[in-house]
Amino acid sequence: MFTYYLKLALHSLKRNVVLTVLMIAAIGVGIGASMTTLTIFRAMDADPIPEKSTQLFAPQIDNFGPDNKRVVTGDEEHLQEQITYTDAVNLMNAHAATRQAAMYMTGLPLTPPNRDLKPFRIVTRATYTDFFKMFDVPFLYGGPWSAADDGDRASVAVITRELNDRVFNGANSVGRTLNLNDHDYRVVGVLDRWRPLPKFYDLTETKYGAGEDLFIPFSRAIEGRMESWETSNCAGYPGTGGWEGYLHSECVWIQFWAELPTAADVAHYRTFLHNYAAEQERSGRFHWAPHVHLRNVKEWLIHWGAVSNDMRILVLVAFSFLLVCLLNAMGLMLAKIMSRAGDIGVRRALGANRGTIFGQCLIEAGVVGFAGGLVGLLLTALGLRGVRSIVSPSIGGLTHLNLTDAAIAVALAIAATTLAGLYPTWRAAQLQPAWQLKAQ
Repeated sequence: MFTYYLKLALHSLKRNVVLTVLMIAAIGVGIGASMTTLTIFRAMDADPIPEKSTQLFAPQIDNFGPDNKRVVTGDEEHLQEQITYTDAVNLMNAHAATRQAAMYMTGLPLTPPNRDLKPFRIVTRATYTDFFKMFDVPFLYGGPWSAADDGDRASVAVITRELNDRVFNGANSVGRTLNLNDHDYRVVGVLDRWRPLPKFYDLTETKYGAGEDLFIPFSRAIEGRMESWETSNCAGYPGTGGWEGYLHSECVWIQFWAELPTAADVAHYRTFLHNYAAEQERSGRFHWAPHVHLRNVKEWLIHWGAVSNDMRILVLVAFSFLLVCLLNAMGLMLAKIMSRAGDIGVRRALGANRGTIFGQCLIEAGVVGFAGGLVGLLLTALGLRGVRSIVSPSIGGLTHLNLTDAAIAVALAIAATTLAGLYPTWRAAQLQPAWQLKAQ
């Protein structure tokens, strides 16, 4: 019976091509607009490390005090998003977490071993070896440096696959040497493709920007006086004493992450963090009660506003536009069905009941929805391509349509059109055959 109704639906759609095209176009435009914005929103709102997002935590410590008015973070709790070098070293030395890593972003000039390549500057992340296991970073060749390398301020480096392709033509470069700022570093590992979006572990400068090209030990970067490329907040503290003075100042410029696998570990670390701040108060460094916070990855992304309210409003507007398109399609569908009132009256007179007419018209609405969904997919692909042409490559990486999004688009089109077709099909089922035959 379904096949028969489907043939009737296709025949009916061919009888008035203009109305059919208008209905499909209305649905397609609405689906294209809504799915373009929804695809970008879902990508931006995705969990960048779902298998561990509830186990990774960023601590916050108030080292400015409640009376400092220069803390402009948008944080209702008046906390800084980064920590000082002093706090970073103290937290690392405490070893209160299963894994932990202090880090910051810097840059180094690289002189390639291939003389045909000109020297260039690369984005570098100074961190600890736990960074790689904590964030499940995949390796193509080799692996991370050792904890002993952290302590020895070793001149070792982990490079990305892209940098390895550029400098070593994609060969296994473990054991090779890179000249960075006139200093030789031994390559111990090459990352496989790894680019979490948003870049949750460091949201200071850009949430969806490109990652680093090179990783070196935090201790080596500090010994080499490698300045941070990111914004630091000194909240009015004078910059005196050169590099050493900066390290021991109250300027916040270090990111810090801790891995806490269980709820007991989280509770223990919160207590540790509170006690640490209390100890700083007793030592005279802080002149206020302990004020700390601990957020996991999802909470951290919300805190930083990784997905802006403007994007949420845009999604709402797009689906409101889809609703308008559905109302137009419903009007066109009603006009089309009512134009066939005579045919429907004849079928009723020949024995078709209301349920039969209702089912036939509903299948016709579903066919329109399916066709509109396919048109919507095409428009979505064109919309995402247009977005890629006007935004930065880092944002453009989010604008891709996968099978899940395609399935959602078609299913949404069919469901929405079928829903919009309920009233026209109900009206068709209510037609009185006697009236229609008399009119004929």
